[in-house]
Amino acid sequence: MNAPLSNTAACGGIDLHREDGQRAVFCGLTGIVWLHRKIRDAFFLVVGSRTCAHLIQSAAGVMIFAEPRFATAIIDERDLAGLADCNDELDRVAARLIERRPDIKLLFLVGSCPSEVIKLDLSRAAQRLSAKLGPVKVLNYSGSGIETTFTEGEDACLAALVPDLPAEAADAAPSLLVVGALADVVEDQFLRLFSAMGIADVRFLPARHANAMPAVGRNTRYLLAQPFLAATARALDERGAKRLSAPFPLGAEGTTGWLQAAAEAFGVSDATFEAATAAGRARAETALAPYREKLGGKRVFFFPDSQLEVPLSRFLARELGSVLVEVGTPYLHRAHLSAEIELLPEGTRVTEGQSLDEQLDRCRAARPDLTVCGLGLANPLEAEGLATKWSIELLFTPVQGYEQAGDLAELFARPLARRALLEV
Repeated sequence: MNAPLSNTAACGGIDLHREDGQRAVFCGLTGIVWLHRKIRDAFFLVVGSRTCAHLIQSAAGVMIFAEPRFATAIIDERDLAGLADCNDELDRVAARLIERRPDIKLLFLVGSCPSEVIKLDLSRAAQRLSAKLGPVKVLNYSGSGIETTFTEGEDACLAALVPDLPAEAADAAPSLLVVGALADVVEDQFLRLFSAMGIADVRFLPARHANAMPAVGRNTRYLLAQPFLAATARALDERGAKRLSAPFPLGAEGTTGWLQAAAEAFGVSDATFEAATAAGRARAETALAPYREKLGGKRVFFFPDSQLEVPLSRFLARELGSVLVEVGTPYLHRAHLSAEIELLPEGTRVTEGQSLDEQLDRCRAARPDLTVCGLGLANPLEAEGLATKWSIELLFTPVQGYEQAGDLAELFARPLARRALLEV
């Protein structure tokens, strides 16, 4: 049920509510769609059903002649009934895969609802296969819809990597680790900015290749590039790394705040920071200017889906002048989002969790100009005359950093332009 919290003052002045009930989100398997493009010599083997295979294939839009880096080890009715040895079958599929694809250096066994229903121990399977498959490292994580929501698949994947990351030397100079899957072009842009600030030792998790995963230790300072990486952050903390509190690099303001956190941690002077970021900030402001007229005053409603909702809302409200009707998010990690919460307009309604029917009622009553939601809700709401933005597209598209600020604004403006054309 919907329940306002009593500590709104401690949450940056937002109007914070919690809901429990039916929810409408993709499962964590969906994260494979962008992760498989990031780690170039990794392979994601979903241990699941044909439904899981269809989901990933449809979400990725992979053509039949492509050679993707994901597949599904099918669990069928015999397996579910306990009539077949799933471990033997899994070993056979994995061995055949590595024989066929010798370029694979890292194999993820990804749990799904069926594998969890039959209690298949993928952790032990990963250990067994690592020993059998020689130089190929085998790890496991859960992408099951029983346990995970849309973006938690990436969190579980990166958290699985952390225990095996190389140890940083005890006497190493402080290094900066950027955590979260980013497009290569965005990584390169950030590297240039950090270099201009004088921060030379910058690493990324995940790395582009399995054998280039970053070292971590007590001298590691890390910035989260995504707000949904709670388990990964805990794992890094256990390795001695220290998180830098910052807003997320969405829009000009968020990117500046994110870079500023690194600058302060590494003793970068104000003059150097200004020189390094001035041109990027100016380009972002120029790119955003035409969208302020398109999105200024537009009322936006967020359904909980990606955990990006709070920083996206801050971007829309502060940089584009949009009005926030409601900001729904699956989970609100107060420590990781503290800088974002402080920047939200006073009294913004933020709903953690979801009671789907109640939230749909509020959305229909509010009739927002734009509704940000998952694919399952978008078509019915469009049929009711509401313009919608698919939240999943905000994960597939490079949106972080100064150079992508205009692209991020365009993603929100496009559905309104489409709706205007349809009404004509």
